[in-house]
Amino acid sequence: MYKGIAASPGIAIGKAYIYKNIEIKVEPRKINDDEIELELEKLNHSIKISKEQLEKIKENTMEKLGEDKAKIFEAHLMVLEDPVLFSEIEEKIKTEKTCAEYAVKTVIDGYIDIFSAMEDDYMRERAADIKDVGERIIRNILGIPIKNLSELDETVIIIAKDLTPSDTAQLDKNKVLAFATDMGGRTSHTAIMARSLEIPAVVGLKEISDNVKDGDIVIIDGLNGFLLVNPDEETLRSFEEKRIEYLKMKEEMKNLLLLSAETKDKKRKVELSANIGTPKDVKGALENGAEGIGLYRTEFLYMDREEMPSEEEQFNAYKEVAEAMKGKPVIIRTLDIGGDKKLPYLNMPEELNPFLGFRAIRLCLDRKDLFKTQLRAILRASAYGKIRIMYPMISGLDEIRKANEILKEAKDELRREGVAFDENIEVGIMVEIPSAAICADLLAKEVDFFSIGTNDLIQYTLAVDRMNEKIAYLYEPFHPAVIRLIKNVIDASHKEGKWTGMCGEMAGEPVAVPLLLGLGLDEFSMSATSIPLAKKIIRSFEYDEAKELAEKALIMDNPEEIKIMIKEACKIKGINL
Repeated sequence: MYKGIAASPGIAIGKAYIYKNIEIKVEPRKINDDEIELELEKLNHSIKISKEQLEKIKENTMEKLGEDKAKIFEAHLMVLEDPVLFSEIEEKIKTEKTCAEYAVKTVIDGYIDIFSAMEDDYMRERAADIKDVGERIIRNILGIPIKNLSELDETVIIIAKDLTPSDTAQLDKNKVLAFATDMGGRTSHTAIMARSLEIPAVVGLKEISDNVKDGDIVIIDGLNGFLLVNPDEETLRSFEEKRIEYLKMKEEMKNLLLLSAETKDKKRKVELSANIGTPKDVKGALENGAEGIGLYRTEFLYMDREEMPSEEEQFNAYKEVAEAMKGKPVIIRTLDIGGDKKLPYLNMPEELNPFLGFRAIRLCLDRKDLFKTQLRAILRASAYGKIRIMYPMISGLDEIRKANEILKEAKDELRREGVAFDENIEVGIMVEIPSAAICADLLAKEVDFFSIGTNDLIQYTLAVDRMNEKIAYLYEPFHPAVIRLIKNVIDASHKEGKWTGMCGEMAGEPVAVPLLLGLGLDEFSMSATSIPLAKKIIRSFEYDEAKELAEKALIMDNPEEIKIMIKEACKIKGINL
């Protein structure tokens, strides 16, 4: 049995197919002056072919999965049309007199390093998209064929070192039961595509492509992140029962779409919301029954461009989301960018530890012009729906007060200009720094709501860099310190008549749902595809049962025992986690 990351839910049993693309080895090769034009021609021809290939993949994806997922390949095409990127490659060919393929590799590798170093999971995993485009260009320069997974002869489970979004888009659901990879994370585009195709997937299995052979019988457990190789008959029977059980539960969850997220005894009702990065993500949120947007990551508007987005551009993006949600709440997080996410038009300092440095609200309070532009855009959009503002990375009262002063200035300006906005717009903060969680009673007096960002709260509380594989095992959402901090934040908000949500990964973790419900969490915001199962779990429990689980968890000292206790409680409800 191998443990990885559960990337797409479901259980599959079948024959392994080892997928290996021909490895590209690009060596530096010096060229003469009279060869420069030839290398530039090779580059331009490769870009042309790559565009044609990606347009075709985009069309196929549009047919199979719709416009939303086809946007992934629009992003790939935008990379191919990036003038800055290709002027860098051309300049390298001309000035360093190096071959086209090596120039592409070195420039693309530089961008991969930048994205790989980013703290945000979603942004970090965009490195895979850049790598995918770069490898496509290099293969087309060298004339190396690109394997196509749409032409499989039999039904299989794909095992690979990694799958690019292009690979995943070409998977034939009738032939591919599931897939497992050495690399990748839950927020990679490959994982997102797998969830859209409803193909079970486990990623981040390290060396699985070396440990499984063609034809081995494998079980993929995309619910818990396990892969089993050549299991015995008893294990096969057990997982076949689980597979059938999961399919039944999936059908049941479709019937929950229009029902509210309330406990079985109707004593407690919560809000299930979705995390989004762009207006295009709203469709998936609504299709999965989201009752709001609990986190709109605005930084994507600022990325992959040479200048800051204008107030008008931001206003249009926020307005589009507000209107699409038709009165349902939309929490817009103000710019969460910093040393780990470089913007070419901002003169950001080099920092030894950017995750604890000049970023998020700290950057915005320093760059008042940038911050006020965004606040004006959000306020203007609030006239078109139920928008809420959320400040990230707040450590204490002073930052809230300074941010609110700038917000007041923005409101005053709009009033003088006669521009409509929601005069009663709610303003909250992300609780992701331990200091904010500890003094939540003080902060609750000056905000309308809290949203707990567990990804950072956990790593800051436990002093664990979750990107460091050597210590990743210490990143534990069920650590007693984390559970107690969450409880403290919720209680502090309720004492002041305010509410607390959660927008970190923990909110969508099925095992965490009963615990958070019992702790008194008011709103859960998660990946859209996680909403149906979270709703089923909430509707299966009586509120007193969830509270009892939470009370027990608060006095327990072992994270694994807490998880076992919750899983056992879910099992009694007919939910196997």
